[in-house]
Amino acid sequence: MELLIVPWIALCKMVSYKLLTPEDVYFSGPASAEEPLEESADDKPPESLLLEKKAVCSTTTGFIALGTFLLVVCGVWLIGTIFWLQSPSGKFPHGPPPPGSASASASASSSPPPQGQAHTAPPPKSCSTVPEAWRFDCYPERGVVVTRELCEARNCCFIPVSTGTPPAKNGVPWCFYPPDFPTYALDALNDTDLGYTGRLTKKEKTYYPKDIETLQLDAYFETDSRLRVKITDPSTARFEVPISVPNATTKASSPLYTVEFSKNPFGLVVKRTSTGTVVLNTTVAPLFFADQFLQVSTSLPTHYVYGLGEHRSSFLHSMEWNTLTMWARDVPPTELTNLYGVHPFYLGVEPGGSAHGVFLLNSNAMDVVLQPAPALTWRTIGGILDIYIFMGPEPSSVVQQYLEVVGLPAMPIYWALGYHLCRWGYKTSNATWDVVKQMRNYGIPHDVQWNDIDYMDRSLDFTFDPQQFATLPDMMKDLHSHGQRYVMILDPGISSAQEPGTYWPFDEGIKRGIFINDSTGETLIGKVWPGVTAFPDFSDHETHEWWYENLQKYHSKVSFDGLWIDMNEPSNFVDGSLKGCPSNELENPPYTPGILGGTLRSKTLCASALHKSSVHYNLHNMYGLMEAKASSCALKRILGKRPFVISRSSFPSQGQYSGHWLGDNQSQWKDLYTSIPGMLTFNILGIPLVGADICGFGGSTTEELCVRWTQLGAFYPFTRNHNSIDEKAQDPTVFSPLARTAMKEVLLLRYSLFPLLYTLFHHAHMEGHTVARPLFFEFPEDPNTYSIDKQFLWGKSLLVTPVLDPGVTFVIGYFPKGLWYDIYTGDSIRSSGEELKLQAPLNKINVHLREGAVTPTQRPNTTLWVSSGQPLHLISTLRDDGTAEGDLFWDDGESIDTYETDQYAYIVFHIAKNTMTSEVLHDNVEASYITVETVSFFGVKNEPSVVTVNSQDVQFSYTAIQVLTVTDLGLSLSRNFTITWT
Repeated sequence: MELLIVPWIALCKMVSYKLLTPEDVYFSGPASAEEPLEESADDKPPESLLLEKKAVCSTTTGFIALGTFLLVVCGVWLIGTIFWLQSPSGKFPHGPPPPGSASASASASSSPPPQGQAHTAPPPKSCSTVPEAWRFDCYPERGVVVTRELCEARNCCFIPVSTGTPPAKNGVPWCFYPPDFPTYALDALNDTDLGYTGRLTKKEKTYYPKDIETLQLDAYFETDSRLRVKITDPSTARFEVPISVPNATTKASSPLYTVEFSKNPFGLVVKRTSTGTVVLNTTVAPLFFADQFLQVSTSLPTHYVYGLGEHRSSFLHSMEWNTLTMWARDVPPTELTNLYGVHPFYLGVEPGGSAHGVFLLNSNAMDVVLQPAPALTWRTIGGILDIYIFMGPEPSSVVQQYLEVVGLPAMPIYWALGYHLCRWGYKTSNATWDVVKQMRNYGIPHDVQWNDIDYMDRSLDFTFDPQQFATLPDMMKDLHSHGQRYVMILDPGISSAQEPGTYWPFDEGIKRGIFINDSTGETLIGKVWPGVTAFPDFSDHETHEWWYENLQKYHSKVSFDGLWIDMNEPSNFVDGSLKGCPSNELENPPYTPGILGGTLRSKTLCASALHKSSVHYNLHNMYGLMEAKASSCALKRILGKRPFVISRSSFPSQGQYSGHWLGDNQSQWKDLYTSIPGMLTFNILGIPLVGADICGFGGSTTEELCVRWTQLGAFYPFTRNHNSIDEKAQDPTVFSPLARTAMKEVLLLRYSLFPLLYTLFHHAHMEGHTVARPLFFEFPEDPNTYSIDKQFLWGKSLLVTPVLDPGVTFVIGYFPKGLWYDIYTGDSIRSSGEELKLQAPLNKINVHLREGAVTPTQRPNTTLWVSSGQPLHLISTLRDDGTAEGDLFWDDGESIDTYETDQYAYIVFHIAKNTMTSEVLHDNVEASYITVETVSFFGVKNEPSVVTVNSQDVQFSYTAIQVLTVTDLGLSLSRNFTITWT
């Protein structure tokens, strides 16, 4: 092997896919078959025998010798001819074997014939050396019965495996790449200020049209924890995702990664410097870069893979031949289906607990394939390969590093964290208003009332029904007078069927040319709720201005406070347009990922539709992001406060502009469970303001399900009860007194935890932390936590264990090693890292606090406007050594960029040696309005005789379960204080 050592990089000459594997990746491979090998003594011809001359005895002897010689020559020629005739021409393995194989022959490769001509199969031996788990699919097209002839026409291996009933091997490709399938070679590699640049070339065409034969490789050592690798076409500009990413100016000085490049065939290997763990290894399968088919595969160091939204599944993805398709689609959450959003980012947890992440910055339709090797394949149909690798090493650090690239989430306005209530089918503003009044009568927390599309006049955006919703403006005034807020739905489809001059949004849109056009340049017309519709082109700044003006005009009539943007995949009730779509390569690409409906235009716009900046083929997955950005910017201008936007479709960086709800779920227990993986996934994707429709959207809920869902939903970062038209009402007021009380109590618990939740969102906004957090983020050394998705944390210390099954009064929860305290009583649990059975009657959700935390809580009320002014209660959960710490971020709750403009207070709390100190690190007038009324210390081992506050003796209480409580303090949050016990 040729090996050129340069700083942090090794240039290797490798000649076989799967050269580097999890088993042998730390070792250098053998020399290339293209290099001369020394002959062994055993392989040398016996020259002495060939050169030795015998005496000629006689003519007869001479004839016999000559005849014998000719016979041997003919025999050798005949045998050689037979073998030559029987041997398949084409590919022979010429390098180290793939994982698990014992050996491989060596020979030169030959190019496959052009498409349409006869192909020859790879030699059986080279195919049989590929273990099933390491087969990379050579024929991923759906709806095709792959035969040997089809497979071998692509010059690939064809070996069937059993399918059906056990021991079937469903998902294992029958048609897969041989070890030496032709691909790119690295011709040159040169230093740059930020890393390296190289040229990739290929000599053989593959089976997808418009191969790009020369590529540019750029490796940027952007930070010590972030590597960026771009593969582009140097001769022709290709579409690149138009989101803002950081531009590094200096090369990383002490990176956590080392890089190796395989020369022929080209491959990239990225290792963790500290352990040698290979986090990325693309030598395992050929690289493809055709105009509409780009594919790169990598081995993985782990089976623990998360992210890759939006899909309905467990939090931990299955590695059993699991294909995750990404193409934004309006469809109720369904397994193995492309859903509303697209997020090509994954996080992997390595043996030992270190974590890494990989992000493919690409917005085209794609498949991501997970297989049990373990390995992963990115397969996309446009753009470029723009890959970021994040080295962590903590799971939380991976998310922070990812968000440094795509953008940190916005700080929500305070009331966004309250309880939201909605339904499709209130049918009148008075009926909506009645629910608001009922919630007040029962004293149930309720911050935000919503309406679905039934408030509109004939489903037209920026209107309200003048008969059924005539009192809507008056309801706004009533809500605001009670410290409550209102959110309305908007769909992107703008009716094109109104009389000219009667519907300003369409008339003005046509005048300004802000709608998406079809491939002929005419306004594309589809069909959504109002009937025939046009679709705004949110890639155009002029559209943003038009959107703002529409919202401003409507706000002068109905003083809404936030926006719910729905149907923005974008959804279309017809495929493409009313006129259909043209037959071209954008509509019918050579490869179509596993999209529901089978075509790119299925229930959306034509892929060939024209935006100002590109074609819909490239921008489809970004439509929700672009609308969210337009909506967020418009609300800032109209309201002068932090905008509140909830979007159905999403794309990386969207957390800067909106939250997300998990779509049109069902009133079923399974949907209750799957909301937790969805919530956790979007937290690691940088959209922490997320939740599911509480009690379920479709179908009718039951009282038990709705109680349990309200208990879980009280711990969604975004908590909203929403259901569908013509279903039974499911707001808390319609249930029995027992159920209604259980819902009220858990919502009051949420409101009491507002200071903690608000502080967690501050850390998400400034540092990229998660709010709802998987257990393994805090316990990466505990493999038992890696697959847990029926429990979760708020931040680092509050553990939620909900009931997810009907008819039970207990729940099994896993408690990582350490001390945990019941939030209600202070009772402690000392866990060795084990599952425990917890009592869970219908009126209780189990919540525990981790040792070592100071958790700020507040006296709750029915709105956060009132609650946020109430006194604080600090709950301190002590470690065995008596220590704990916590913090609190506080501001006015609604002004834009309070942290960035120093309009905030930040207080930290420390406990050690029987003393609690409060230190105001940054003061603001808002903190002076809040007092600390009560402090509880869980885990005080000995009853104190004296407690002092700022050196003054105070009254206190102490219980048998080691809870010390000090009340009636009246301490100003804006001043330092000390509490001591002896």
